[in-house]
Amino acid sequence: MNIAPEIQVLYAEMRHWRRLIHQQPEIAFEETTTAQLIVEQLQHAGIEVHQGLAKTGVVGILRRGGGGNSIALRADMDALPIQETNRFAHVSRNSGKMHACGHDGHCAMLLGAACYLARHGRFDGTVYFIFQPAEECRAGAHRMISEGLFEQFPIQRVFGMHNFPDIPVGHFAVKSGPMMASFDCFEITFTGQATHAALPHLGSDVLVAAAHLVTQLQTIVSRRIDPSDAAVVSVTQIHGGNTWNALPESVKVRGTFRSFKNSVREQLEQSIRDLTLSVAQGFKLQADILFNPENPGYPVTLNSPVETASAIRAAQAVAGENCVNTAPTPSMGAEDFAFMLEQKPGCYIWIGNGSSDGSCLLHSPNYDFNDDILPLGAAYWVKLVENELPVG
Repeated sequence: MNIAPEIQVLYAEMRHWRRLIHQQPEIAFEETTTAQLIVEQLQHAGIEVHQGLAKTGVVGILRRGGGGNSIALRADMDALPIQETNRFAHVSRNSGKMHACGHDGHCAMLLGAACYLARHGRFDGTVYFIFQPAEECRAGAHRMISEGLFEQFPIQRVFGMHNFPDIPVGHFAVKSGPMMASFDCFEITFTGQATHAALPHLGSDVLVAAAHLVTQLQTIVSRRIDPSDAAVVSVTQIHGGNTWNALPESVKVRGTFRSFKNSVREQLEQSIRDLTLSVAQGFKLQADILFNPENPGYPVTLNSPVETASAIRAAQAVAGENCVNTAPTPSMGAEDFAFMLEQKPGCYIWIGNGSSDGSCLLHSPNYDFNDDILPLGAAYWVKLVENELPVG
């Protein structure tokens, strides 16, 4: 691996930041302690800092030379509402919250790169360091954009990075086109006539209707979507009834759907609507359908070709040509960095977190970010900046 000695020297600091953030996880739009740590470190490095977008968002600005080109690097800050089961010294101290997705490591890598670039960076132009809140299901990127991110900061290109278990340490994976799927939620409410469980003929059984709907929804991908297009529909919640001997008046069915094409995304939504209304009619029920009731759905994470080629060059420069997978299988997971890629050309890359043995999987209560990859991630950011904003 080709990592500058000055970045290797930063390893102890990056590990300290990462573990400190891990110990004090904060969920969407509550990342005040995390943001304060980031602000302090950026200011200590002499980097201009702006706060306030999406409540806890932080943007650092570093300029060199007289060039007018710019690049943005983004890390997510939020944790998940999961009770951690690890037993190491830096375990979460906030009950019911943990960094189960590695955003603590993402922040530490970007902070390390920012500090290096402030002290030693050779580039001509402007680098924006975006520390974003609320990636997990709350669309923090969308909120930063809607509050003026790209109007306040004239960003030309934007890049993101996420750790990925079971990609080996020292490796990257990235491709042009769809990297991660879209993400949409649905909430379906069936309402009918409640009745005694011994007299079902006097009412309308919303629970049986919900059961039919769950099985019908599984036919969308297998029978309505072109087999060459990847898609998934998952029912994740059913809420109805509160006693043993009564059929309830209503039931709620909730779930998600995902795809790699906007046309398929639209087809999934229409199919869910059609099947819901069909089942409701068959059971003589009222149906209310809500899509993305709390937050906007996430679009497909689409990497642009030119920026992906740049990301590949940077990754190969620090990890070696044989350590960069340029044809990974896209993930059905979703990422709100996709909102930024809708507005600006850019690229989203995966960095290997190593083996998932011991249930070290994303969103698992046993997960932990691998500190060994901190210097590699920071070196990638630095090389990307130097390549995108060359001197002379």
